Amino acid sequence: MSLKYIFLIIEDLRLDPLVGYHAIELFERFMIKHLEDLFTAPTPQGAAADLPRNYEEVYEKLRKKTPLIVFSCVQLASKLSLHSRIIDNNTAVHFLHSMGDSVSKQTLLESELMVLKGLEFRLNVPNPMTYVEILLEVLGYNESSIPVERLHHMCHHVLQFTYLQRTAIYDSLLMATTQCLSPTREQRKKFVTVTEDCMLLGVGVIAVATYILILSKWEQVVEELSHMTGISRRSICDFAYVTLMYITRTTSPVTST
Repeated sequence: MSLKYIFLIIEDLRLDPLVGYHAIELFERFMIKHLEDLFTAPTPQGAAADLPRNYEEVYEKLRKKTPLIVFSCVQLASKLSLHSRIIDNNTAVHFLHSMGDSVSKQTLLESELMVLKGLEFRLNVPNPMTYVEILLEVLGYNESSIPVERLHHMCHHVLQFTYLQRTAIYDSLLMATTQCLSPTREQRKKFVTVTEDCMLLGVGVIAVATYILILSKWEQVVEELSHMTGISRRSICDFAYVTLMYITRTTSPVTST
């Protein structure tokens, strides 16, 4: 739901898509750290009655704050973008009000500061859209016959779909990689590096976009992407196959070579 909300904000406020993916990375990193802090912080003496007594209460309190935290991440990402307008507090208050959340500018500032502190002011995180755009630029330079402008537009749609279906796609990719319907905890732990690999995600998105738009260039593009990144053709094709399977809801095979 949070990812859909971020994409909605980006669309409604007409922000650069790069801002959206940056915001997603900030949000996910903040939430992991915030939850760790909530569950590991010692209980101050005499304050037990004021603190959540169980996981359900913690999650319920956090759920109510999530829309504001999400918006703070988008607002921070907009301030770091060179190609997008910054969301000022007037715009933020107006947008949140239109979504049914009435907050003050002071509350906005406090939320933004909470996110900054939670991330320890480390806002320079990998952005998958940046990887896609750089790879497309190099691809167009190396292979002038590839219509990268057309691919760029399609890549936006594919990347957004991949993010919205990320859990299902990576679970299927894990099962395909391990050849196991119920991967072990150790296998899942090792697979985390794959889910965090923006380069693999970037080449996979471009491969899927190519398959959809210009199938005749599929082999050429996959070969060039493999050459550019060092990622095997098999890995690129496996990622593309799984993603296409969810897009089309069919089992039409993509040849892996």
